[in-house]
Amino acid sequence: MNEPERDEPIHIDAEDARGAEIVLRKRRNRLIFIAGLAAFVVLAILVRLLG
Repeated sequence: MNEPERDEPIHIDAEDARGAEIVLRKRRNRLIFIAGLAAFVVLAILVRLLG
C-alpha cells in the first residue's frame, strides 16, 4: 500500500543536500524540473538563432 501524504515538510540536513545532489522525491517535482531545463535549452537556442 502507498504511504499517506504527510502534512509537514520533509527536512533534509545541509550535509545530506551537499554535492549538487538534487532531491526530487515526487513525480510532479521531477516533471517541473525537467520542463524547466528543457525550456532553458529551447530559449538558449532561440536566442542564438534570432539574436
